[in-house]
Amino acid sequence: MILTSQQLKELYNHLADPKGRIARDVKNGKLFPLVKGIYETDPNAFAPYLAQFIYGPSYISFDYALQYYALIPENIYNTITCATYNKKKIKKYENKFGTFVYRDVPKAVYSLGVMAINTGSYSYQIATAEKAICDKLYTISPMKTLQDLIKLLYEDLRIDEDKFNELNKQDLLHLAPLYRSTNLKLFERLIKGEK
Repeated sequence: MILTSQQLKELYNHLADPKGRIARDVKNGKLFPLVKGIYETDPNAFAPYLAQFIYGPSYISFDYALQYYALIPENIYNTITCATYNKKKIKKYENKFGTFVYRDVPKAVYSLGVMAINTGSYSYQIATAEKAICDKLYTISPMKTLQDLIKLLYEDLRIDEDKFNELNKQDLLHLAPLYRSTNLKLFERLIKGEK
């Protein structure tokens, strides 16, 4: 369960030193700091559940989502990659649960192609496979040609062609132009089957 410093102070308000109790609970392994002022009580909490509490608003995307959908072969369970907007710089946090990396996507696409997942007392947001690949391409230096983009997808990123061909082309064609990015313009041409 996620608890803030304020919630803990209220929980311990009958004690003479609530802040001291919080510090002891951290030392004794009853509370696990995520970032300053936010704690998790479960030492085995699944890292994606925690990402939006560490920095937000955010949703899981990029490499973590691509491997979640088996579009890339990498196993990056210890690094949770998330999308934000208007933050202007990449943020990185490390704690007991893993490494959490946050980077911007355009505000115009931020809320599109994102699903809410509810599991027990936790909920988190993750990009669809289509959104995750668009987000990823947005963060990469611009390719010059369609052939460069194809090489990037299948050789550098090692996107699984079979999984790629299962993606919803209409969703990709809806999302890609909204990024206003060279890579996504090339990607739109690829989806349309242009040379």
